[in-house]
Amino acid sequence: MWLMLQEEEPEDFVIATGEVHSVREFVEKAFKHVGKTIVWEGKDEKEVGRCQETGVVHVKVDPKYFRPTEVDYLQGDSTKALQKLGWKPKVTFEELVKQMVDADIQLMKKNPNA
Repeated sequence: MWLMLQEEEPEDFVIATGEVHSVREFVEKAFKHVGKTIVWEGKDEKEVGRCQETGVVHVKVDPKYFRPTEVDYLQGDSTKALQKLGWKPKVTFEELVKQMVDADIQLMKKNPNA
């Protein structure tokens, strides 16, 4: 963001890794980070993610979070940010998942009702 603010003229930039990851992959990596394995059962809106170790269902599909016009494939192209700002992603997908999970764990320790 600092690099963008240094530009003479305001412009739009896409900040992205250029990688593509599914919500399923994110969930699997998040649970793996806390030592759990998610096993997928069911199909479509009836699919759930069950903890292999405990048998507890931790993930359910909720259609209210579907986009009105769902896009099957999303991939950010940050070429312009690289060319004009010299910006490159430094955080890997795996590291981002870990940071997000660790932040949620810290939040829950401070406020279990968060």
